Amino acid sequence: MREAAIIGIGIHPWGKFPEKTVHELNLEIAQMALKDANMEWKDIQGLFCGQDPWAGIQGMLAGSALAQNLGLTGIPVTNNYNACATGGYALRTAHLYITSGLIDTALVCGGSISPKGAFGTTKYDEFDETDLDSQRFRILGSANFTGFAMAAQRRMQQYGLTEEDLALQKVKSSKYGSLNPNARYHKVYTVEEILASPMVAYPLHLYQVCATSDGAAACVVCSTDVAKKYTTKPIIIAGIGASNPQYPAPGMGGFGSDFSEVPPPNENDAGIKSTYNAYEEAGVGPEDLDVASVYDLTGAMEIQWYEDIGLCKEGDAEKLLREGATSMGGRIPICTDGGCTSSGECIPAQALAETYEIVTQLRGDAGPRQVEGAKVGFSVNSGKLGNSSAIVYKR
Repeated sequence: MREAAIIGIGIHPWGKFPEKTVHELNLEIAQMALKDANMEWKDIQGLFCGQDPWAGIQGMLAGSALAQNLGLTGIPVTNNYNACATGGYALRTAHLYITSGLIDTALVCGGSISPKGAFGTTKYDEFDETDLDSQRFRILGSANFTGFAMAAQRRMQQYGLTEEDLALQKVKSSKYGSLNPNARYHKVYTVEEILASPMVAYPLHLYQVCATSDGAAACVVCSTDVAKKYTTKPIIIAGIGASNPQYPAPGMGGFGSDFSEVPPPNENDAGIKSTYNAYEEAGVGPEDLDVASVYDLTGAMEIQWYEDIGLCKEGDAEKLLREGATSMGGRIPICTDGGCTSSGECIPAQALAETYEIVTQLRGDAGPRQVEGAKVGFSVNSGKLGNSSAIVYKR
């Protein structure tokens, strides 16, 4: 199989843009990525786009709408939705098309105008008895951050995670976010300010829970042979893994209960499975990474990822944080764009925002948040019903 490389990237700042549609956001970042790749739209042979389920039928056909806005050239368009891993799955599909030789060039996009407040179901006006999320929202009054808080409490009991640790993680992320022009929030917080903010769901304070945001991100992917015609800085997709949970899986229990007397093995977790699939394909291990982006909807989730992607052994994630290994100048900087708590959550675009940051880092274009000498990068994302994707990048 051939190798594939990313040669162009584009991103719209995260925030709230009620004056724009998702199609306008997608058009902006598609044109940005094409320009960055030194390509024209007519050079693209396949379009792979994340769906926006909150934008009606046109949002579900976001790629088709984007093709119309760019100009109909007759190329195949693939629309997909895999919850928070949507962008990663879109990139993986483009990668498979290119490495198999079906096409030479692809544009991958994802964007959304997110709903206000905490994410609910896409059926706002009715109860969906087939959806476990709908059941816990309407019957238990349990929003997503409630579940995140329960996971944090479990870690507090098992490994000694503290409220101060969670505040320290947010301090780290806010420093990175302050240096990222595309982040939604640029304030650098202190531990005291974080712990003084309102409690959302113990132990998570307001500044530790990500907002819902609008945004979009894109990349141009091509075979490495084609890449030579357009750039001297291709970023190789060295490994890309995607997975759903394997039964019995952690965190995938029935309504009202994710607990069992004998916990399922960690390796059945989709995020861990996709991570190690990507490592195996790339021929690397966690010790080879120079920079990484993980899905940090809360600080507790970021800390858990340290173990899940193999940066430390089970129970040592807090130690990694406290010693500064994941901070600026540390051994393995994490979420150098500030992460979700600095920008918010934009589901169809989130994995591609991670790609944007890692490609920027490996190119050496990250400015004051640059990880010196970064050669190998990694991103991982996991969402509803266990959809997960992970990518290893090399320069």
